[in-house]
Amino acid sequence: MSDEELIVEFALTRLDHPGLDLEEVAALVVRRVGPDRMLEFAGQTLAHRDELRGAVFPAAVEHVLRVVLTLRGPRD
Repeated sequence: MSDEELIVEFALTRLDHPGLDLEEVAALVVRRVGPDRMLEFAGQTLAHRDELRGAVFPAAVEHVLRVVLTLRGPRD
């Protein structure tokens, strides 16, 4: 999944759940994309941290948040 596709998925999920904070929306995205993408996201987080092991779900959520916040840019 490209970063752009992930941003679209995040935006659509946020539209469905406007009262949630960013981390809660990211968790919903991870649940929606399924186990294969969750492992992919977690692997990218662990590689970014230069770690060999970690909890899959939180690492996947961290990846989603990192992509969203990176592409979002600085707040005005």
